[in-house]
Amino acid sequence: MGTAEETAGGEAQAWGEVTPDAARRLLIAAVEAFAERGYHATTTRDIAGRAGMSPAALYIHYKTKEELLHRISRIGHAKALEILRTAARREGSARERLAGAVSSFVGWHAGGRTTARVVQYELDSLGPDARAEILALRRQCDDEVHRVIEDGVASGEFDVLDVKGTTLAVLSLCIDVARWFNVDGPWTPDEVGALYADLVLRMVGAGEPAPAQK
Repeated sequence: MGTAEETAGGEAQAWGEVTPDAARRLLIAAVEAFAERGYHATTTRDIAGRAGMSPAALYIHYKTKEELLHRISRIGHAKALEILRTAARREGSARERLAGAVSSFVGWHAGGRTTARVVQYELDSLGPDARAEILALRRQCDDEVHRVIEDGVASGEFDVLDVKGTTLAVLSLCIDVARWFNVDGPWTPDEVGALYADLVLRMVGAGEPAPAQK
């Protein structure tokens, strides 16, 4: 499955809030182009051509190429935050919440790897104001994971000496999935999510879950 096919099929639903249809098609084309060629090597003509439009049509919906990247980054980070927050704040032990957050977050990076690569690795291509907005969303993502690990340490479920450093390691591990995951490879996004959840629990010293009381 190629990048275009993956984005148009498995990832297009991520952009349902983008209207009208022409604006959504241009945004999806930009995701494909940025992921394949990088932001700086991609031209507005490249994006318009992928969307089957003229370059002039692009400027009806987006003033600049950076505006396209900013919107992609904002929507992607908002989705990532929603995924982490939903899992991290559900009822259950810190162990269960951390495992759920990691498996969901990794699953999103694997299943939407084209989008995730752009969202996670093109941050420095944004201007100062747009970059500051996205960094604020990233800090909120960090906070959700930090809070769960902190809760696990307080409850005695986790054995972690440096919560801040461990939070960074966990998030870095999850995000890197977007770089290497292959949709034609041996694992599904759910399988990779489960694997990484197990690895992270071992990282925080969670061990095996306690047996159910009889």
